[in-house]
Amino acid sequence: MAVQFRDYYETLGVPKTASDDEIKKAFRKLARKYHPDVNKDKATAEEKFKQLNEAYEVLGDPEKRKKYDELGANWDQPGGFQPPPGWGGQQPSGGFRRYSAGDGGGVEFEFGGTGFSDFFEQFFGGGGGRGGFGGSGFGQRPRSAERGSDVEADIMVTLEEAFHGSKRPISLRRGNSDKVESYQVKIPKGVHEGQRIRLAGQGEAGAGGGKSGDLFLRVRLARHPDFTVEGNDLIHEVKLPPAQAALGGELRVPTLEGHAKLKIPAGTQGGQRFRLRGHGLPTAGGGRGDLLVEAQIQIPKKLSEREREIWTQLAELHGTTPV
Repeated sequence: MAVQFRDYYETLGVPKTASDDEIKKAFRKLARKYHPDVNKDKATAEEKFKQLNEAYEVLGDPEKRKKYDELGANWDQPGGFQPPPGWGGQQPSGGFRRYSAGDGGGVEFEFGGTGFSDFFEQFFGGGGGRGGFGGSGFGQRPRSAERGSDVEADIMVTLEEAFHGSKRPISLRRGNSDKVESYQVKIPKGVHEGQRIRLAGQGEAGAGGGKSGDLFLRVRLARHPDFTVEGNDLIHEVKLPPAQAALGGELRVPTLEGHAKLKIPAGTQGGQRFRLRGHGLPTAGGGRGDLLVEAQIQIPKKLSEREREIWTQLAELHGTTPV
């Protein structure tokens, strides 16, 4: 069965011609609406939030977006989505991710509860995105033919889960079995992008009675509508009216624990960052990163006659001649 195509532009409600900024704004608007901690319909919101994250993971990355756009002519192929000739990712196989054991064979693994669709996993996760089953030793036949190979899959983790820690149910089915195995996976507090969570003995079965390989879930931090991540620090952009940037004042900014107050000085410049210590993500040593609030000056697009008059007076005071 062919993999089901995902229209990421439709998910974000933007046209294919949308600019990077338009895509970013659409994601942030919808992600705030459907964030599970905000929306009352938690189950529906959580699923929608995952879909939005997946769409932005692809369309918000120029390389992935270009690759995705190459699929355009093949979106409506009879019998389901089929990749175009020369496609660089793995081939669809009904939602399974296949890796080679080194002799043209392989075992198929199907995962559930990781937060990513089969379409994403086939073309932008595992073998199609940041590394894959054939890299870094994963999916290769071990030198000792007794132990089974390790298997790697991606798991989407929200910033709230990374902050508090959590437990997530995932399911796994091997291609040669109808049995679905379920696990409670512990997401450690302070987990970071690219970190691998190990499930011992849940990889490929060993040969000749040998030990099974391990399953590694590679963490991919979900995009957040209010924050971006730099190491253990969180970045929050705030739009300031010119008057507030010039005169200074107090802001109420979001954190992962609620809100905090921040005083900004008079003469704040666009791009200037202010640090709220200890409001970032947990660190390995038990500490916390910081929250960096970045000021963006919001210039009004339209002016009333009175506003234009005042701006003109200000320009003259600063020795600037209005055009």
